[in-house]
Amino acid sequence: MTWEDVCADPSLRDLPFKIELNRLNQIVMSPSHPRHSRLQSKIARILGDLLSGGEAIVELAVDTEDSTKVPDVVWASREMIDRHSSDVAWVRAPEICVEVLSPANTVQEIAQKRALYFERGALEVWVCSWDGRMTFYGPEGELKGSTLCPMFPDTIVL
Repeated sequence: MTWEDVCADPSLRDLPFKIELNRLNQIVMSPSHPRHSRLQSKIARILGDLLSGGEAIVELAVDTEDSTKVPDVVWASREMIDRHSSDVAWVRAPEICVEVLSPANTVQEIAQKRALYFERGALEVWVCSWDGRMTFYGPEGELKGSTLCPMFPDTIVL
C-alpha cells in the first residue's frame, strides 16, 4: 500500500489514530490521547507565533528511506511549502520536525525517526516528552536549544 492509497481510502478517513506506513508499506496506527493532542497543538501554536517566513503544520506526511512517517508537528519555510504544495507526501523533510512522545514510543523508534528526518533534509528534530520537556537535536546530536527558534521554551506547560 502506498501513501496515496492510504489518503484515497475512504475507510481510513476520520479515524482517531495517527497513521504511518512501515518499511513493508503496512499501515501502523497509533491511538491518540488528549494530552498528546494538546501538546501537539500548543507546540504548533508557539512555533507559529515565534517564527515568520513559513508555517507550523500538524501531521505532515514525509516519505523517508524506510517508509512514510508523519511527524506530529513541523515548521516549513514558505519556499519549502511552495515547492511541495501539491505533494501527497513530501520527499524532503521540513526544516523542523517534532515528535511528541506517547507512553508506547520506544527510544529506538524515536532515534530511528530522527535519523530518517535528517536523511531527508531536516535541520532540527525536536522531541517533546509526555511531561512537556523538549529535547532539541541537530544532525550532529543533541542541542542545548533550538538554533532555528532560540526563543522556543524548553518545557511545554498545559
